[in-house]
Amino acid sequence: MKSTIKCPGCGIEINVEEVIAQEIESKLTSEYKKKSAQQSAIILKEKEKLEKEKEEFEKKKAKENELFLEKLEKVKKEEAEKIKKKFEEEKIKLEKDAKEEYELKIKQLEEDNEKRKNENKLLKQRELELLRKETELKEKQEQIKEETEKQFLEQREKLAADVKKREEEKHLLRVKEYEKQLEDQKKLIDEMKRKAEQGSMQMQGEVLELVLEDALKAEFPFDKINEVAKGAKGADVIQTVYNKLQQECGKIIYESKRTKTFSDGWIDKLKEDMRAEGATVAILVSETLPKNHDKPFFRNGVWVCDFNSVIFLANIFRDSIVREFAIKSMQENKTELKDLMYEYLTSNEFAHKIEAIVEGFTAMKSDIEKEKNAMNKLWKEREKQIEKVISNTIDMYGSIKGIGGKAIQTVKSLELGSGDE
Repeated sequence: MKSTIKCPGCGIEINVEEVIAQEIESKLTSEYKKKSAQQSAIILKEKEKLEKEKEEFEKKKAKENELFLEKLEKVKKEEAEKIKKKFEEEKIKLEKDAKEEYELKIKQLEEDNEKRKNENKLLKQRELELLRKETELKEKQEQIKEETEKQFLEQREKLAADVKKREEEKHLLRVKEYEKQLEDQKKLIDEMKRKAEQGSMQMQGEVLELVLEDALKAEFPFDKINEVAKGAKGADVIQTVYNKLQQECGKIIYESKRTKTFSDGWIDKLKEDMRAEGATVAILVSETLPKNHDKPFFRNGVWVCDFNSVIFLANIFRDSIVREFAIKSMQENKTELKDLMYEYLTSNEFAHKIEAIVEGFTAMKSDIEKEKNAMNKLWKEREKQIEKVISNTIDMYGSIKGIGGKAIQTVKSLELGSGDE
């Protein structure tokens, strides 16, 4: 049975069921496309509108529309149930999809975290490898040191057989050479006195002398480190070497220079000071090295180096002096052994060996520094990647939490403020 009403104005009969059904269907189709969160409010609003229309309609045609109202209520109830059911299904599906996506992201995060742990493990292994290399470097230095001492002893024995013959041949030439060097040295000293810098340059030189003296005292606490008085003739610092029995074994003299240019005259002067002092080794420490020299070198009986290398050289020469003294004390001819030691320490062979040691040490140290810098750079890049992953995960978690609400389980480590606990 169709429910119709007649329009009071135009007299046209209207199929109420069809009109209401079309209106409800149109509204439901429009409202279904909107967000799920708004559907309940729209249904309530539609219900209120229909209630108002029903009241107005009942006032005019109460008797005629009793059946219509019953059917209308039934239709509204059925449609409301359908909408509610559809809404619940969509909500369940949305929550399920959100949960699956969240679990997938969490799984990916855990996999990334495991990957980072493995990478950190590799980095830790690399760090241990660097420490191992440093240990090997120290052992290599000790080995080189022992080999140098061994070669020195072998060379001393080899030279001992020829020393008398060679000394007799060289004696006359050496005397003349010394006389010529003394004359040249006097001229050089006079020239240097005329050109000596005053004021700040002198102060800078004194500061370098103090730093050198302090460094030697710290490195060799059992030796006597004496600073030559200002204005006195001779080297800047004299190191008297003592063995474990507090026996004087020999001397190393040092001259420090802090100028913008290097002078070859310094070498001749220090060599003369070495002879006057009776020292075994002379080391010239200069802030500026000659052109084409960036590491310690041996010239005319004197070792030349910068401040960074002086302690390294001092250790090598000191050990050689102590060992030679031990050998010399067991020999009768002390003068001959001293000359042998001096000749060997001033020979090109010994100079080349020391240069090889310094080059090997410098190269190994440079390699370790490069590896350390590379590892530090890699660690910083990994930290940035981890921070980026954590930030993106927190953003994703917040978005999912906003959609699913309490249906999404709480992850404490991703909640705001958890880092302060």
